[in-house]
Amino acid sequence: MNLTMLGTGNALVTECYNTCFILQENNEYFMIDGGGGSMILHQLKHTGIDWKNVRNIFVTHKHIDHITGILWIVRMICQYMSQGEYEGDATIYAHDEVIDLLRDLAGKLLPKKETDFIDNRLHLIAVEDGKSINILNKKVTFFDIHSTKAKQFGFCMELEKDKKLTCCGDEPYNPYEKKYAKNSTWLLHEAFCLDSQADIFHPYEKHHSTVKDACILAEELNIKNLLLYHTEDKNISQRKELYYNEGKKYFNGNLLIPDDLESVEL
Repeated sequence: MNLTMLGTGNALVTECYNTCFILQENNEYFMIDGGGGSMILHQLKHTGIDWKNVRNIFVTHKHIDHITGILWIVRMICQYMSQGEYEGDATIYAHDEVIDLLRDLAGKLLPKKETDFIDNRLHLIAVEDGKSINILNKKVTFFDIHSTKAKQFGFCMELEKDKKLTCCGDEPYNPYEKKYAKNSTWLLHEAFCLDSQADIFHPYEKHHSTVKDACILAEELNIKNLLLYHTEDKNISQRKELYYNEGKKYFNGNLLIPDDLESVEL
């Protein structure tokens, strides 16, 4: 299985795309979030992925930098279905508020001949806290991260040989997530900025973590591989080096700070 970061930035970046990623195994795909716009189609194209082959999607929450790109995917799917150029079905998973919003926005923004395919061939499935679904032949359990802002879900995917991948969304770890996050082979966690630059970027005011925070957490949770995303872009040219050097002071595992379109073998 491969993980490709379609975007790595926070909501207001201009030098990279908003955080979203895709998991791939045996020519099947599971996309998580869509970033903030039609750029999602560009990112998929430049990873070599045909958007028509992305049949399973999960939306973590309703913030613009995560959901707006999904609207473009909905449009493309429904438009191509109406033109007879899309075979089979597709499914979008999210908690109930996101599902209701997607259905409402699609109804207001797209023509009826396209929205007629929603809940027919494009399935909008509301997931619940602790609910498990089989995706890519893997057990995926969705969970409420207990956000202090918009309601948000993460997920934990069981990989082969007792390995697991946990996505904590784009907010700091909540102790509620411990049963999913602890001992994860892969932990995906936000890191808004360097701890040494917290006075510049003010991560705590935005309810985000620093690199130091995320790495201390990963060490405490016995994480093997920590992937940091949802970052600022002012340090984009030196981000890998700067974040790695700060993070390795606190985390002994494998630390990854990917760029947009970078892939990792899980």
